[in-house]
Amino acid sequence: MPEMIPMQIIARIHTDFTEKFGIPRQSGLVENPGTIVFEPPYRNPDALRGLEGYSHIWLLWQFSRAVRDEWSPTVRPPRLGGNTRMGVFATRSPFRPNAIGLSSVRLTGIELSGPQGPVLYVSGADLLDGTPIFDIKPYLPYTDAHPDATGGFAFQEKEGPLQVVFPSEWLNRVPTQQRETLRAVLAQDPRPAYQHEPERVYKMAFGELEVHFTVSEQTLTVCSVSSR
Repeated sequence: MPEMIPMQIIARIHTDFTEKFGIPRQSGLVENPGTIVFEPPYRNPDALRGLEGYSHIWLLWQFSRAVRDEWSPTVRPPRLGGNTRMGVFATRSPFRPNAIGLSSVRLTGIELSGPQGPVLYVSGADLLDGTPIFDIKPYLPYTDAHPDATGGFAFQEKEGPLQVVFPSEWLNRVPTQQRETLRAVLAQDPRPAYQHEPERVYKMAFGELEVHFTVSEQTLTVCSVSSR
C-alpha cells in the first residue's frame, strides 16, 4: 500500500469572506450563503444523484493559506485567548500536519445545469472564498449527531453575541441581501480573543466591502463601510 494517497480538488466554494479575519470560528454559527462550484472533471450531475434528500452535508477541505512544510505538536487556540498551548489534535487549528478542515453546512439548493455545471448552494460555511474542497459527504443525523458529547475547553462558557450598532449611514452602503449575514458575523465578535481595547478600530473585509468597527464591553459599533 502506498504511504501517500493523492487527493484531488473536486470543487471550490465561494463566500463573502475574502480574508481570514471575520470568518465564523465554526460552521453553522452564522447562516451565511456559499456556492460550491465543481472543477471541470467533476461537473457530472450523476455524482449528485440523491443528494437532494439531505438537509446538511459535510465538506472536507484544505486550509489553503495555512499549508506548511513543518508542524508543531501544540498550538494556541483563540478560544483560550491565544495565551495557552494545547495539543494540535485537541483543537481545530488550521496549523496541522495536514492542513485539512471539516465543516457541516446546510444544503439550501442544487442547480444541476448551468454554465458551470452542477452547483451546490449552502449556508453556514466557515470557509474562505475560493477554498479548495476535497470531498462532499451527506450528514447523517442518526449517527453524526451526539447530543451527550462533551466539548472540552472549547465548550467553556462564553458571553452571548455582541449587540451590533449599525448606523443607517453605513448600513445603507451594504447590499440588502448581505445585511443580515453581516450583522450576524459582527455579533459573533470577529476580534481575536486576546484583544479588548475599546478605542481600537478593527477592519474586516466582507465581499466587496471593508467594514470598520469598535467594540466596548458587549457592544460593537460600526464606524464606516467602504468599497474595497
